[in-house]
Amino acid sequence: MATDGKKVRVKVRTIHAVYIGDVLLPAMRNRVSDYFNDEKHNFFNLTDVRIESAKDEMEFVCLNKALIESIIPAD
Repeated sequence: MATDGKKVRVKVRTIHAVYIGDVLLPAMRNRVSDYFNDEKHNFFNLTDVRIESAKDEMEFVCLNKALIESIIPAD
Protein backbone atom coordinates (compact mmCIF):
# COMPACT_ATOMS: atom_id res chain seq x y z
CA MET A 1 0.00 0.00 0.00
CA ALA A 2 1.38 3.38 -0.99
CA THR A 3 2.06 5.92 1.75
CA ASP A 4 3.08 8.84 -0.47
CA GLY A 5 1.45 12.03 0.70
CA LYS A 6 1.20 13.92 3.95
CA LYS A 7 -0.58 13.27 7.23
CA VAL A 8 -2.85 16.01 8.53
CA ARG A 9 -4.38 15.95 12.03
CA VAL A 10 -8.07 16.90 11.89
CA LYS A 11 -11.13 17.12 14.12
CA VAL A 12 -14.20 15.63 12.44
CA ARG A 13 -17.66 16.35 13.87
CA THR A 14 -20.37 13.86 12.92
CA ILE A 15 -23.98 13.64 13.99
CA HIS A 16 -22.93 11.19 16.72
CA ALA A 17 -19.44 12.14 17.96
CA VAL A 18 -16.29 14.17 17.41
CA TYR A 19 -13.26 12.26 16.12
CA ILE A 20 -9.67 13.52 16.23
CA GLY A 21 -7.31 11.68 13.92
CA ASP A 22 -4.91 11.73 11.01
CA VAL A 23 -5.96 11.78 7.38
CA LEU A 24 -3.40 10.80 4.75
CA LEU A 25 -3.67 13.20 1.83
CA PRO A 26 -2.54 11.60 -1.44
CA ALA A 27 0.44 13.25 -3.12
CA MET A 28 -1.79 14.84 -5.78
CA ARG A 29 -4.03 16.50 -3.17
CA ASN A 30 -2.89 19.53 -1.17
CA ARG A 31 -6.01 20.25 0.88
CA VAL A 32 -8.29 18.19 3.10
CA SER A 33 -11.27 19.67 1.24
CA ASP A 34 -9.96 18.31 -2.09
CA TYR A 35 -9.66 14.85 -0.59
CA PHE A 36 -13.07 15.04 1.13
CA ASN A 37 -14.87 16.24 -2.00
CA ASP A 38 -13.51 13.41 -4.16
CA GLU A 39 -16.73 11.78 -5.37
CA LYS A 40 -15.08 8.39 -5.92
CA HIS A 41 -15.17 7.69 -2.18
CA ASN A 42 -18.18 7.65 0.17
CA PHE A 43 -16.08 7.28 3.30
CA PHE A 44 -13.49 9.44 5.06
CA ASN A 45 -10.62 7.44 6.58
CA LEU A 46 -8.80 8.42 9.79
CA THR A 47 -5.89 6.76 11.57
CA ASP A 48 -4.65 7.13 15.17
CA VAL A 49 -8.13 8.22 16.21
CA ARG A 50 -9.47 9.46 19.52
CA ILE A 51 -13.16 10.06 20.23
CA GLU A 52 -13.46 13.39 22.04
CA SER A 53 -16.28 12.39 24.42
CA ALA A 54 -14.65 9.08 25.40
CA LYS A 55 -11.25 7.74 26.31
CA ASP A 56 -11.39 5.33 23.39
CA GLU A 57 -8.49 5.29 20.97
CA MET A 58 -8.56 3.38 17.71
CA GLU A 59 -6.01 2.62 15.06
CA PHE A 60 -8.44 3.21 12.20
CA VAL A 61 -11.94 4.65 11.65
CA CYS A 62 -13.88 4.89 8.42
CA LEU A 63 -16.62 7.56 8.56
CA ASN A 64 -19.56 7.87 6.18
CA LYS A 65 -19.16 11.28 4.53
CA ALA A 66 -22.94 11.85 4.59
CA LEU A 67 -22.83 11.90 8.41
CA ILE A 68 -20.00 14.46 8.70
CA GLU A 69 -21.03 17.95 9.78
CA SER A 70 -17.62 19.65 9.81
CA ILE A 71 -13.87 19.13 9.56
CA ILE A 72 -11.32 21.49 11.10
CA PRO A 73 -7.57 21.28 11.71
CA ALA A 74 -6.69 19.80 15.11
CA ASP A 75 -4.01 21.72 16.98
